[in-house]
Formats: sequence, structure tokens, C-alpha cells
Amino acid sequence: MSALALEELSAIAAIYCGREECEVLEVSETNGISFRIQTSVKGSSGTDILLKLLFHLPLSYPSSLPNISLHSEQLTRTQCLAVRARLLEAAASRLSQPMVHELILWIGQNFQSIIKEAEIPACDRQSTLSVKIPEDNDIWTVLLHLDHMRAKGKYIKMVEKWCRDLDLAGRLMFMGKMILILLQGDKQNIKEYLILQKTSKVDVDSSGKKCKEKMMSVLFETKVQAEHRRFQAFEVKDYSTLDELQHEFEAAGLAKLFKPSALQIIYL
Repeated sequence: MSALALEELSAIAAIYCGREECEVLEVSETNGISFRIQTSVKGSSGTDILLKLLFHLPLSYPSSLPNISLHSEQLTRTQCLAVRARLLEAAASRLSQPMVHELILWIGQNFQSIIKEAEIPACDRQSTLSVKIPEDNDIWTVLLHLDHMRAKGKYIKMVEKWCRDLDLAGRLMFMGKMILILLQGDKQNIKEYLILQKTSKVDVDSSGKKCKEKMMSVLFETKVQAEHRRFQAFEVKDYSTLDELQHEFEAAGLAKLFKPSALQIIYL
């Protein structure tokens, strides 16, 4: 892991030391560093816009670019994608040097102009600036398996909150002892969800102490194809039989991905 990345994380934590301003999600010698920053910028009307920025610094950072995702309840999906695209462009011009703090300052200085550009019709934008959204923003589907939920009510609320914050749709599916989470959304947002799922104390252990999710597995992940239905919301559902569960997959156009034999093993 780069010493520069660790030094930068320490500096960022010292600068953004207010309540919920900086949350370190992972520091790993295999996966790199992930952390979330909450900061406010001025909107066109002078109102404060709260931005939630997730930075993942790979092991090769700063020689390679950080992964960045951005979310705000006060912005539309298109506006969030436009801001993220410009952030990635700004990051590319700062390659080989620590850049996170500079990027946060940069977005505060350029936020209003980026939003204005995002509102220009596509046919007119060619004469000003074309905001290219990275291919990583294609819609993806992922199916997760959870071994158990001891604090079920709290766990469900947390999953629902993460899906709202990350603009993910899909299903949290219960059938007997089997627990599945089917998610659809931006690939980068799904990656952030997986980080949250693995690093947050969302459940309790056998003694009632808060604990992280250590027994989640990814059953499959794929880009949404034309025949797949795009869920419009995230819902929690209970099923009595595998047939009912299979019908849910078929309704979503995911029949080819439904493997009853594998799910039967999980169920048992």
C-alpha cells in the first residue's frame, strides 16, 4: 500500500473531522483504501447541497486514478453522473500526486458551472462541453446470498437505506431460512453497496454484540440485457416455495440465471 495514500488519508481525516464528514470504510493491503466524505457546496440559488463522495484508492494510487462515486438527495441522477464524470476528468489531470483534497476543493469551485452544463440539451452541448459518462455506469444486476439475519428489522432498514442512497432497485427475498438480495443499478454503486455490506456493523452476533456481515456471497453478477426487466424500486418480499421464487426471476427476465439446484442446496 502506498505510503502517500496512507498519509493522505490521515490528512483528510484531520481536515474533515466534523460529525459524519469522513468515514473510513476499508484499509487493506489487498484492496486498498476506501472512505466516504460528506461536504456541502453552493447551488445556483445559494442553497447548500450535501454531497456524499466515496473514494477508493487502489494499491497503485496515486500512479493510477481513484475510483469515485457521488450521491446527493438534492440532485437528479443525471446531475450526479455529470458531476462524477467531471471529477474523474479532474483526477486524470492530477495523476501521480495525492489529489483527493484538491478534488473536493475543485468540485466546490466548479459545481454550479457543471450543473448548468448538465442541463444543456445534448444537441447543444457539443458546442460547449460534452460530459462523457464512463461505461462503468451501465446498469448491472447482482444476486447476493446472506447466511442469516439475527437483528432482522434493523438489518432490513439498513439495506433499504443503502439502496435509497445508492439509487439501487431490486428485491430482498426471504424463503424459509434462505435470504437473497437481488440488486440493479450502476456498477459503481453496486460496488459501494458491497463495501458497505462488508464493512458496516449491520447485524448482531450470538451474544447480541454488533457485528459485520462476514458470510455474504455473490452468486452471480451480470450486465442488464435487453430482455431483463429493470426494477423500479427496492422491495422486501417473502416466498413460500422455490416455484414462487423462480416466478420472480422469470418476471424480471432472469430465468436463465435462476439455478434451482444451487438454491435448493442453500435452502437446505
